[in-house]
Amino acid sequence: MNDRLEEYITNEFKALDRGIVATPKDRAYLESFAKANNGSMDILLMQMSINFGYKMALENLRDIYTKRQ
Repeated sequence: MNDRLEEYITNEFKALDRGIVATPKDRAYLESFAKANNGSMDILLMQMSINFGYKMALENLRDIYTKRQ
């Protein structure tokens, strides 16, 4: 993979780990959080979902470029 792209992806993963809102490690965690909060903290749930979607996009991008090599 292009070194600049790998560095970008690595830095973005680090930024997700340092954010105010935790990025879920997987979909099961996100779903359990949504179920447990019973409709409260919707803003937090929304941000967690956005972070998780971004994480999935970065993982897919990394996988695509890794397979091309």
